[in-house]
This record gives sequence, structure tokens and C-alpha cells, in this order.
Amino acid sequence: MPDLYPLRFEPIYKDYMWGGQRFASVLGRPLDAEGVYAESWEIADHPEGMSVVAAGPLAGSTLAQLRQEHGPSLFGRHHPQPQFPLLLKYLDANRHLSLQVHPDDRCAAAMGLTDPGKTEAWYILDAEPGSCMWAGFAESADRAAVEDALRQGDVERLLHRVEPQPGDCIFVPAGTVHALGAGLMVAEIQQMSDNTFRLSDWGRLGTDGKPRQLHVDEGLQAIDYDRGPVEPTQGQPAGDPSVRRLVECEQFVLDCHTLNGETLIDGDDRCVIMTAVAGQIDVAGDVAPPLRRGQTILLPASAGPTRLAAVDGTATVLTAFVP
Repeated sequence: MPDLYPLRFEPIYKDYMWGGQRFASVLGRPLDAEGVYAESWEIADHPEGMSVVAAGPLAGSTLAQLRQEHGPSLFGRHHPQPQFPLLLKYLDANRHLSLQVHPDDRCAAAMGLTDPGKTEAWYILDAEPGSCMWAGFAESADRAAVEDALRQGDVERLLHRVEPQPGDCIFVPAGTVHALGAGLMVAEIQQMSDNTFRLSDWGRLGTDGKPRQLHVDEGLQAIDYDRGPVEPTQGQPAGDPSVRRLVECEQFVLDCHTLNGETLIDGDDRCVIMTAVAGQIDVAGDVAPPLRRGQTILLPASAGPTRLAAVDGTATVLTAFVP
């Protein structure tokens, strides 16, 4: 097979009931005007969504094939991997998402789940006036109080509510009770896991006219009851004045780069996920036109330092990698 190069993948769309049309209106993607587009999985190696290379000599190859046949070039210092470790997606919340919690690795293993835990972070791309989210408890709670509030249908009183703005990042470690509110569009980086326990669906019905399934018992096991208010952040300086470190945890590092002219992205013998959130970016070695807002590239470890150049002014790009 050909050598690796900066890789583009076909988006994988999910039509969950809370989705909308802003992948077209905000990101400029061609979509069916009658469709409901809730999530776009940009890079995924999972039974529920497998990324396929969109352009270049490896077009049509799956991410699993790249992992199996180009492991050392793809992962560098992190080779071998049984699965690509991170998932990048975009979400368009036209309605509130359910209130949910994800297990951590230990809890997922104890429950005998196939997927690992799910720690994630959201970067806010677009927010309609008054849009909110819930992240963590307003103050620490105990299991009995949370269970009672869920059974009574008034759990919202225990939750921390925030109104994030574009450019904010919200870090959601596994065990954090959370929900994305209507009117928000986000880029999400997470562990490659689909483990989600739905605690409440705000009393609404699914598309079949019936209440959607809840996972209260499992969720009560997964909750971190000491997880207090989660506040938005715009990151901390990361050495280079053009880079802000949004999240640094065991599972991933998430940085925000503001480009004026050219810069180098060096994965230090690691693969790097890169997604544009403003402007356009020319990526050395890319086989497609400049990266536009909402488009994603995977830089293999073998690419080494890669030149990026903002096109026509300033651009903003998120990068994510395993530490």
C-alpha cells in the first residue's frame, strides 16, 4: 500500500432526534434539506462508525485497515493500538440532548462493557442567544439525593448550568453528569467509546411516540458525586503565544492554534488530529484544497513537522493527540 500522508475522511452522519441543519448553514456542507443531522463523526474506528479515507492514493481504505497495515507510521511512539484511541465529532444540538453520564475505564471494565470509558471535551463553535448546557453538580451530591431527584423528575435543580460562548471549551471527565442544550454547535474530542448512560430525557417522547430508554441504575454506578461545577475555559498559554492548551488529561491533549501566516505542527512521533474551526488552512502534503471550517485531517506520526499556513488572513485550528 502507498505511504501515509495527511488523511481526510468521509464524514459519518447520525440522525438522532435532537439534530438540525447547521452543518449546512454554519459549516457550509451540502446536505439533504429534509434531513436531520445530529452528529458528524470525523475520525472514528468503531462498530457504530468506521472512517473511510476520502482522497489520495489510499481513498477507500478504512481507518482500521490503516491501523493494521500502517501501524508504526500511523501511531509512532504509541504503536501498536488495538483501536484508534480517539474519536472526533461535530454535534448540532437543535434540541436539548438527554442528561447523561459516561463511565470511566475502571467502571466500564467492571460492568463488562466492550468499549472503554468516555472522557470528552467540547469546543463551542456556535451558540444561539441564551443557549446553555449542564455540567457537573451545583455542589457535591450523594447518590441517594441524585437517585431521588431522578425518580421525581426534578434533577435539574442539582445541576450546574452555564451559557458558554463560541471559543469556550468545556472539559467533561468520565463520571460527570452533563447535557448539551439546544442552540449549541460543538466540536467534540473523546475516547473511542460509545458508552453512554441516559439519566433523563426531560420527559419527552422519541420518534416512535414512546419514552426513550433510560439507564438510571447503570448511571448511578458511573457518576462521580464529587464532580462539582464545570466552568468553560479558553485555555492557558502553551509556550508558543499562538497556542492555548485547552485540555491536558490522561486520555488526550487538546490545543487551540491561532494562525497568522505559517507555523509547524510537530506531533513528536505521535499522530495528530487537526480540525479547522475558523478560516482556511493550507496543510503541506494535503491532497485536497485548503482545510475549511468544520473539516478535519489526521496527520500520521510519520509526517513529522508539518507546515500549516492560514489562507487570506487568520485561521483557527484545534489539534488533539494522545499524551
